[in-house]
Amino acid sequence: MKNTQQITPHLWFDRQAEEAAQFYVSVFKNSSIDVVSRYGKAGQEIHGMPEGLVMTMVFTLNGQKFMAINGGPVFKFNEAISFVITCEDQDEIDHYWNKLTEGGDAAAQQCGWLKDKFGVSWQVVPAKMGELMSSGNPAKSDAVMTEMLKMKKIELGVLEEAFERG
Repeated sequence: MKNTQQITPHLWFDRQAEEAAQFYVSVFKNSSIDVVSRYGKAGQEIHGMPEGLVMTMVFTLNGQKFMAINGGPVFKFNEAISFVITCEDQDEIDHYWNKLTEGGDAAAQQCGWLKDKFGVSWQVVPAKMGELMSSGNPAKSDAVMTEMLKMKKIELGVLEEAFERG
């Protein structure tokens, strides 16, 4: 079967690629570990990784392909890149928020953003966010924005109430 996804996010880890991929696959439905390659003897003088350690992993999260590499401590994740998870309801928001913040950092984040235990940034938002923020009624949009700026985890009901009041 041909991969129809032309662009694949590639995540650089020190030595946690396998742990991260397994964690993400446990969080998202319709997910799988697809391909695993391991470091061998070749190139050890360059990469310095032990033979047998996972080199790359291709995995799928709810139909989206990702790749992870154990590339060493050279690069770190930061908030300049994040993944947005669009959720249908509050239960789904709660699921992703709760799972991805386990061992991560939600305290310093706001507006649905969080950092997981590997340092990867995610934003967990309701699918309805665009509708609430761009209704064409500035008072409604302002009311939603005012409430959202008070939140770490998005509370859809609070945003919907703000929209109705606006």
